[in-house]
Amino acid sequence: MSSSDALPISLEFFPPKTPEGVDKLRAVRQQLYALKPEFCSVTYGAGGSTQEGTFSTVSAILAEGVPAASHFSCIGATRASVREQLAQLKGMGVKRLVALRGDLPSGYGAGGEFQHASDLVAFIRAETGDDFHIEVAAYPEVHPQAKSPDADLQAYAAKVKAGANGAITQYFYNTDAYFRFVDDAYKLGVDVPVVPGIMPITNSTQLMRFSDACGAEIPRWIRARLQSYADDSASIKAFGLDVVTDLCEQLRNGGVPGLHFYTMNQSAATLEIGARLGL
Repeated sequence: MSSSDALPISLEFFPPKTPEGVDKLRAVRQQLYALKPEFCSVTYGAGGSTQEGTFSTVSAILAEGVPAASHFSCIGATRASVREQLAQLKGMGVKRLVALRGDLPSGYGAGGEFQHASDLVAFIRAETGDDFHIEVAAYPEVHPQAKSPDADLQAYAAKVKAGANGAITQYFYNTDAYFRFVDDAYKLGVDVPVVPGIMPITNSTQLMRFSDACGAEIPRWIRARLQSYADDSASIKAFGLDVVTDLCEQLRNGGVPGLHFYTMNQSAATLEIGARLGL
């Protein structure tokens, strides 16, 4: 592959909860920087529970000379709290945000001054102009809480029209869902880049649990193979690498604007997929 074919890569991490986790993630990042990521994003806990961890991880990535994007969720937030956090991020040198509604913590009413991610995007734009490149979430297989596929698409369109520069999708293993989503959005006049989110397969029970929770479909043929391997982790990893590399190849051939890897704070699978793709 020539460098002109280079596909922009971005990586996602979650804030570690322990000092050991912080050290481990630092080592993982150093390995993954071999992929020359365009940026690394850091997730955010419900109700701001891990905001401190998010910001300190973002700060560490910036100090390593790599652009960092902070996830930014608005559940339970007020205009004043968002204004304060935006000033903090801007002061840190953050240029990218991933703006989300966020998950409602259990037993939590729909408090706060923002009901939807589109309200948050509009507010960030009104407050900070073009200071931040804003990404929003997209759901090729439909958000699990959406009333209908069309309602979900309209909600996505509203986020982009509110001022988002691009989108990152929930992970999926079915490229048709992604390409259909992009086409449907385009018909609504929404044509920002939609970067597919890629989830390497390394652990089947974890993947099943995640997917049931977030509405990502694991195609029956993949599920059946994973179940047939039971606890044979070597076979699960080998199969997962083949499936996800193939998925990335199909997406690249279809002209996607980049690939966003959900690393789960691990480096091996993402590095191997990158190597197989010639990245």
